Amino acid sequence: MFVFDAELWIWDARRTETWTFVTLPEDVSDQIRDIATPGRGFGAVKVRAGVGASTWSTSVFPDKQSGCYVLPVKAAVRKKNDVGPGDVVEVTVELV
Repeated sequence: MFVFDAELWIWDARRTETWTFVTLPEDVSDQIRDIATPGRGFGAVKVRAGVGASTWSTSVFPDKQSGCYVLPVKAAVRKKNDVGPGDVVEVTVELV
């Protein structure tokens, strides 16, 4: 399991839909790349993620711009934990 702090940000291409993500640190992304077998669809890797009191199943996706994986953070998770874009949150990611 990986634990790190990251800032929530909105994906520019879908700004009106408020797709919100965190970028995994470079060292965490490198470790995931070394041990995971990406599935179908954009090189996604299935994970169990956590922010605050919330955990959920999702995938992390490679981001060409940063070279790191990004994790989508659902609106329900943001609302439950009272966080939004610009906030720094503690994130857990476990490969499944």
